[in-house]
Amino acid sequence: MNGEVLFFVLRDSFWSAIAAVGFAILFNVPPYTLPACALAGAVGHGLRAALIALFGMPIEAATLLAATAVGFLGELLARHYHIPRLVFVVPGVIPMVPGVFAYRTMLGIFEMTGLADLSAVEGAEVLLQTAVYAIRTGLILAGLAFGIIAPNLLFRRQRPII
Repeated sequence: MNGEVLFFVLRDSFWSAIAAVGFAILFNVPPYTLPACALAGAVGHGLRAALIALFGMPIEAATLLAATAVGFLGELLARHYHIPRLVFVVPGVIPMVPGVFAYRTMLGIFEMTGLADLSAVEGAEVLLQTAVYAIRTGLILAGLAFGIIAPNLLFRRQRPII
């Protein structure tokens, strides 16, 4: 890992930790858990940035792996602090929500409402680009959801039916 990539990942992790703490405060988590929430946010977004920068992984796959790491980290932190793991997992994955892709999807939808002014070629390009942004947004959100529930799938305790 060269110095430039390392600096990028560390900077990304720092600002993601700040965002995770902000959302944790917004969600009224216990104040003594804020450093752990910062760790979850830094690990998640930093890992995603590293996977993209170092391995050229698509953002959707990198998000799935990073959210899974946050899910398992949340499980460990929950056992340490004796509180629900969602206290750590939700603020940890919030910085990975695909805001830019969702924004571009909405812009494309708004642009398509004025397609009477565009030619058929421009309309097809706008439709295609909007569909790509919408699919990428959905895949990133699905990766976040699957990453969050991965520990539940592996550590689920079987409860009796009756």
